Order: sequence, then structure tokens, then C-alpha cells
Amino acid sequence: MKPSSRLEIFGAYFPAYLLASCLLAGCASTSKVDWDSRVGNFSYDQAVAEKGPPDKSAKLSDGSTVAEWFIKRNSSVAFGVGTGFYSGGSSVGVGQTVGTSPSGQYLRLTFGPDGKLTRWERVRH
Repeated sequence: MKPSSRLEIFGAYFPAYLLASCLLAGCASTSKVDWDSRVGNFSYDQAVAEKGPPDKSAKLSDGSTVAEWFIKRNSSVAFGVGTGFYSGGSSVGVGQTVGTSPSGQYLRLTFGPDGKLTRWERVRH
């Protein structure tokens, strides 16, 4: 009997390796941030370093800053209707799509004039 080559051995065990790596990857999770514990000691600069630049931000008259980071897109519904006409080798088509406007969930962080986190909330637009 001829000894198996490395490629044949790898091919025989590849499905098991693939399954094990998928299962291990599925177990990995991102830890949830405890925003309540960050109030008072988390700065705007730390937020930008951790989450990147905010999608929206505004400076208020009292010196505080409100910033929003995109979390995830909400599902939306759309449908389309159309009609067409064909005559003598040419055609014309007209269609219209109707749907809900895209929306999503955002993390809104409010920072005081000193740059420290004073409030947080999840909002939907």
C-alpha cells in the first residue's frame, strides 16, 4: 500500500478543520460597553479614538457637544411597479419604486464643556 501524501491527508481532514474554525469563530463576541460606568470619566477624544469620527456632531451654546455614531441599519421595505411598451423594434419602459426611507440606530453621546461624557442613549432615525 502506498503512503498518503500530505495533500491527501489535508484534503481528508479539511472539512473537520473548516467546521472547527467556523464554530470557534461563532463563539467570538464583542463585549458590550457599560456606558453608565463611563459617564463622568470618558472623554470625547477617547470616543473618537475608539469609535472613529462621529457621523453627526453639534456644539451647543453651553459648550457641550452632542455626537452620534452609526450602530446598525434598520430593515426597510420597498416595492416597485412598472410598465413597458414595444412596437416595431423599439421599446419604452417606465417604473417607479416606493419604499420607506433608510433608517438606523445610533449611539448618541453628550459631552460637557470639559469634554467628559455626561449622557448617552441609543436613538433611531
